[in-house]
Order: sequence, then C-alpha cells, then structure tokens
Amino acid sequence: MTIATGAAPPARNTPLVLARGVLTGGVIGASLAALVVGGIIEKWPLFAAGLGLPVVYGLLYFLAGVPRRAREAAIAPRTALAMVESVEAVGGEATSDVAVRFVSTVAPDDVPAYRVAFTQDINLADLPDYRPGGVVVVQYPPDRPWRVRIVKRPTPEWEERAAGALLDSAPGPALVSEPPEGCAVGIVTLLAVLLAAAGVVLLFRADLFDEDASAPPPSSAQPSASSSSSTTVVSSASGTVTLGPHQSFLDKGELRKAVASLAKGTDARAALTVVVQDRLLSIVYAPTGSQAPTFDPDSLPYDRFPALVEKARTGLGVGSPQTWQLTVERLTGSLTIRVSVTGTEGAASLEADGDGKVVRRTPAH
Repeated sequence: MTIATGAAPPARNTPLVLARGVLTGGVIGASLAALVVGGIIEKWPLFAAGLGLPVVYGLLYFLAGVPRRAREAAIAPRTALAMVESVEAVGGEATSDVAVRFVSTVAPDDVPAYRVAFTQDINLADLPDYRPGGVVVVQYPPDRPWRVRIVKRPTPEWEERAAGALLDSAPGPALVSEPPEGCAVGIVTLLAVLLAAAGVVLLFRADLFDEDASAPPPSSAQPSASSSSSTTVVSSASGTVTLGPHQSFLDKGELRKAVASLAKGTDARAALTVVVQDRLLSIVYAPTGSQAPTFDPDSLPYDRFPALVEKARTGLGVGSPQTWQLTVERLTGSLTIRVSVTGTEGAASLEADGDGKVVRRTPAH
C-alpha cells in the first residue's frame, strides 16, 4: 500500500454513503417534526413515534454494522516503528489516565513513512516515556493507517528495534487522516431533513391548522347576513350559524346568543331538532300547524352543554377525540339531549334529559 504524503484524501461520495445520508436526514427530520406536531395537536402516539424512531434507527444501524466490524476485527493489525514529534495533553487530568494527542511519523517496513495525529489515553506515570524525538512501536489496521495506537508492551523483538532505531520526520506538514465525507453528503442529508419534516407537517396539517372539513359553506341560494366572526342563514323552516376560526359554541354564552339571533329571523319559535357542532349550529323549526313534538330552544340547559360534551369526549373510551355533535329532539315525547363523539378507538354517545342530567351512556367498543 502506497501512501501519498501531502495529498488530501478523496471525499467519500459513494452511493451507499449518500443513501445513508438520506436515511439519516429523513429520520432526523421526521422525528423532530413528529415531536413538535404531536405536542402541539396533542396526538401522543405521534409524539411517542418521534421519540422512538431515532432509537429504532440507531439499533438497526448498529446491527447493520456488526458484519463490517467483525470483518475489520478479523484483519491482523500492522506493526511499525514511529517517531513522536509532539505530545499534548488534551484532557483527563482528574484521573490516573490522561488523553494525549500525539503527532508522529510512522515508518512501515514496506511503504513510505507518513505523518499522523491521534489521541490515546496514557497513564500519568508513563508520560515521561513518550518524549518528542523518541521512537515507539505502533499498530494500525492495514486499510486505515490513520487509526494508529501505541503498543505499550511490545514484543522483545520490536522493543529491541525501537531502542536502536533512528527515524526522520516525514516530509511536508500534511497529516494522513480519514477521508472526509464530501459536501454532497451534507446537502442530501439536509434536503432529507427538510423533506421529511415537511411531509409530517403536511400529513397533519388539518389538525395543526384547525381546519374544519365537516362545516359546509353557506349556500348562496339562501339569504344570509355575514360578519367578521360568524355567518347566519335563516329561512322559514330552518336556521344555521357558522362561527369563524378560533371560536366554538362551547365558549360561554356563544350558543345561547346564536340561538337568539336565529329566533329574530322567523316567527316560529317551536323547534323540531337542534344540532350543534364545534362551529356549526342548525335548528329545524316546526311548520305551522304541525302536530309533531316540539320544544322551545330558549328553554334548553345551555350551561350544561360544555360539561356533557367533555364527559362524552373523555369518559367513553374513544381514545383521542376527533369530532363531536350534540343533538336535541323530542321525538319520543320527552326532551332528549344526545352527544355523539368519534375518536381513534371508535364512536360513542351519551344521553341526557331536559335538565342536562346524564341518563344513558354508550361507550366505544
């Protein structure tokens, strides 16, 4: 093996190295984005995936490198003489061993000498044995000459050779070192980080930006009055109110105010059904002369609605709740308030009487 001193080692831009950079960048970007997005939207399985992905990747990376490390360990190291050119303690003063940075000229028997820098732990008591200009016995893998290690207890033959050897410094200031990864690896890794993070954000953009796909847009065929915070649509048979972003009918007084605004647009006050979602209210009024069971929307226990929705979202085993709907009707003769919820574990519902007292629960199954 010939070592060209003074020449920079070629950058490692092999397809395998580039693929590893893409995979590593993807894992980093996806895990960081999963942690941030999962924490913001409170999807704890996503948050846990962000924590576990690097661990799984690290384990697979370690296992994939076992055969290579076994092959490297099976190669017998090469032994050579080396002259110590400089010695510098770089850490570990508080222990019996100290990390020492050596710059040495290594002189193998069959290839040109070369200069190399390496760090090795040396016992404080042995430091005087490694003075600049001294000759020591070193070993290194044949295919990685920069991984030099001083042999602290060489064989008698090599100890005798080191005692009588005179070595000259290798020419030039350049040091032999591990070939660096080229800039292409850094670029593809950065791109993989950005693409993976963007993919996670796009995948959960609906939850992240509070998009409500269930709320239909107001019909242009119906009369409407719009404001900056809500949209109201009223006809002789029904009325709807759609709230703007960052509002909810669970906010204190919001639902009662919306119902009152609908009552101003019609003479009929008896309702057949009232349906409430997070940002959508719909009321169906009874036609004139109808014999169907009705109720007065103003008589509903609005103060109890937020607590009923919360009980349905957290106490019926739906997992992470996604949507809810509250329906009020009187089809069976008595007023019934039903709250339906869906989540990661399925759908569930509860029913309450006209006073808002829970009378029946149907958990997720």
